[in-house]
Amino acid sequence: MRGGDRPHRGARRLGPRGGRPRLRARARAAARAFDAAGGDRRRFPLAGVPMTVKESNDLAGLPTTWGFAEFKALPVVADSVAVARLKAAGAIVLGKTNVPVGLGDWQAANPVYGRTLHPYDATRTPGGSSGGAAAALAAGMVPLELGSDIGGSIRVPAHLCGVFGHKPTYGIVPMTGHSFPGTNGAEPELAVVGPMARSAADLALALAAIAGPGDDSAYRLELPPPRHRVLSEHRVLVLDAHPNAATDASVREPIAALAEGLARAGVTVLRRHDALPDLAQAHADYREMLLPIMTRGTPNAAPVNAHVWMALKDAQARLVRQWRALFAEVDVVLTPPFGVTAFPHDDRPDWAARRLVIDGAETPFGVQLAWPGVATYPGLPATAVPLGLTREGLPTGVQVIGAPFADLTTLGFAGLLEQAGLAAAPRPPR
Repeated sequence: MRGGDRPHRGARRLGPRGGRPRLRARARAAARAFDAAGGDRRRFPLAGVPMTVKESNDLAGLPTTWGFAEFKALPVVADSVAVARLKAAGAIVLGKTNVPVGLGDWQAANPVYGRTLHPYDATRTPGGSSGGAAAALAAGMVPLELGSDIGGSIRVPAHLCGVFGHKPTYGIVPMTGHSFPGTNGAEPELAVVGPMARSAADLALALAAIAGPGDDSAYRLELPPPRHRVLSEHRVLVLDAHPNAATDASVREPIAALAEGLARAGVTVLRRHDALPDLAQAHADYREMLLPIMTRGTPNAAPVNAHVWMALKDAQARLVRQWRALFAEVDVVLTPPFGVTAFPHDDRPDWAARRLVIDGAETPFGVQLAWPGVATYPGLPATAVPLGLTREGLPTGVQVIGAPFADLTTLGFAGLLEQAGLAAAPRPPR
């Protein structure tokens, strides 16, 4: 997926020339309104907070291209549900941030807006597909972002850029207004919309604003409270090896140091558990389900047999039950979000030709789906938490996975890590 030749960092006010002044005017008008509201603005949890949103989220008046040049002129007349809810909570949307073509890469380059660079090293990628979002946060441009995730698209760039990101439990945030340009059908399997920020508390504020059933629903969402309010009361399972994907020492070692810090803080830290599902089988099923989702509607895409699809749904349901059994014994599971830190840009469209260097050896690129897939296929909540900078000066992090609907547990645990000095977003680079 080849990007353009115009490099940039982080967010841009994307869209037609006429759309940018209108967006700026709307943002300034909204900010003035909140300033004038005085004490009334306390009713809005995000009153006056400037933010940007991933390009794939509909924002009225700006194009939603997903990186395809042919969609630049496609009109967008309404905000996505998540964007509308953030605005209703008081957030002021300044613009959109960059993505790869079709949201299909752990980079952020396309022929419409060019390439997003890593804020710490311009020769490297900030990740994807919420790559522009993570870069904008890491560079200090905004404190809050709205991303989306089906293959680690929130968690991988958060890890690579040193910010926080949350993949919600599947289905708790409506996807209306985040769909392939020109389509308006059923919500896709596995995919979610979720917040990205520079602190766990801000993630929780944003999730509270966007989570809940769609319009005209006959039910309401009430997430269970965090399992524990004190760090030492947690039981934690730490996994740093996956049967399908290697993990570099630059990622493993900070997680090992975190585990040691947790143990010193009185946390029960486990390195194995008999109830852990078969990660290799789950990854195989995840890949088989993901392929038709990602290739749906593309020319010459191979159709999937309906009975095969139903078998994958059956396997998914069994996997969720297995995870529930594990989470009856532990509170959260810690894993790498991805096997490496930020890697050099690589525009070769064939993923089979790409390589990542792990512990000095070249390894296949695409197998890194395994780490984000641990939480994606069973629909579990997962919070990406930054662990500072490596010896090479690149951000790295950890993925905090919880039981179904335990979003407030993973977010609460991330916040407790911050309070204990075990996690933090690095200062934006100068």
